[in-house]
Amino acid sequence: MPLSSDAPPPAATGLEVRPFRALTYRLRDPEHLARVSSPAYDLVTAAGRESLAAADPYNIVRLILPRVEPPPGRGDEPADGTVTGGTPGAGPAGGTDGFADPARSAAAAAEELGRWQAEGVLERDAGPALWLYELRPPGSPTTTRGWLGAVALPAAGSRAVLPHEDTYPLAVEGRRALLSATRTDLEPIVLAHDPDEEVTALADAVAARPADLQLTDADGVQHLLWRVGEPELLDRVRAALQRTGAVIADGHHRFAAAQAHARQQPSAPGADAVLALVTPMGAGGLRVEAIHRVVPELPFEEAVAAASAGFAVEPFPLPTGDDAVDALDRWVHGTDGAAWLVTDGRSAAVLRGPSPDVLAAVPGEAPEAWRGLDVVLAHAGLVEHLWHRADDPGSVLVAHDVPQALQLARAREGVAVLLRAPSPADVAAVARAGARMPRKSTLFVPKPRTGLVLRPLED
Repeated sequence: MPLSSDAPPPAATGLEVRPFRALTYRLRDPEHLARVSSPAYDLVTAAGRESLAAADPYNIVRLILPRVEPPPGRGDEPADGTVTGGTPGAGPAGGTDGFADPARSAAAAAEELGRWQAEGVLERDAGPALWLYELRPPGSPTTTRGWLGAVALPAAGSRAVLPHEDTYPLAVEGRRALLSATRTDLEPIVLAHDPDEEVTALADAVAARPADLQLTDADGVQHLLWRVGEPELLDRVRAALQRTGAVIADGHHRFAAAQAHARQQPSAPGADAVLALVTPMGAGGLRVEAIHRVVPELPFEEAVAAASAGFAVEPFPLPTGDDAVDALDRWVHGTDGAAWLVTDGRSAAVLRGPSPDVLAAVPGEAPEAWRGLDVVLAHAGLVEHLWHRADDPGSVLVAHDVPQALQLARAREGVAVLLRAPSPADVAAVARAGARMPRKSTLFVPKPRTGLVLRPLED
């Protein structure tokens, strides 16, 4: 369902979107770009990281998830966002989105980036530009378009850019260290802005000409980019976007890292902005899907018994093999009201009707838009209150789809909590109420490809 809203956020100061001198791969044929690009860092699993790195010696994953060897006398300590020694620990299964050793990981990435530029693998644009980015999912009648630019970090009190999710400090620090060391925005965050007819019309006009960059990724999504450097056209796009405010759709940790970098180095060139893909709410924008939870070392029978103290429990017949994944996926995309599904991949149960005691576990002082979210009740009422597990990346893992949730639950001898996606209106309401959803609550799709356009901070 596309992101939508009834009205722009009150007191929005408007987005300031600046053109920039991009850093791109010198070779631009579609097959090469597919081989050297990557999904966003937090979607790359450990095995996926190794596969991407093996595909090409200049794959961008080597920068966004650098491999470093542990110091002498110290064992591997993999964490999400870094790969140490021979045991990769990247991606959502790792749990922290940060770095086991932020400084060493970031230094390794900066050294690699410098080498690629010296060898001519990457080249710098002669002048500033914005980039129109279009994503075409396979079999979908709709496309997603947005403008890729350097979005000014909003001043304190501004409502131009509103977050909707919590962040984890170690993850923010890992991304900040990487940004500070490389002095480059390696991948964009994604913003969903208030609809504007002129923004749409300008995008339509640009998309009528041949694309400058294009590729098809492993999921069949087509990515097309147009470089826009004409001063008059840039002025019109920037003025139109200035009338809008936005909600962060993807990249809360990178946004917070950019803010932290700006606080630490306020006079550093380019530190007052962040690379962002600015997409419209509604038609031509993004869809939102759920991110599931996995609680390790919790047997299914024990999990259901504890949950029955605060929920009505309904058995969920689970087929075997691939049929199980299909059945669970259909449930996730169903529409029959608030519910939570617990499974270990062999057995499953649906939880409904939370008791007053469970509802009371949700902080009453929080905005109503936040208290009513399924993901909030899953964390506060189920995981913390009934299962007595802390809500941290070591105790609660995240999975971006049903197969990954089942794989993690089996590997960690625990249970997956499958969630339905919050509505796009819910996401906007939480952001505009000044509240934050739990970390990793939403998956906005389709995703831009990492590595196609980089933004050096220094002009």
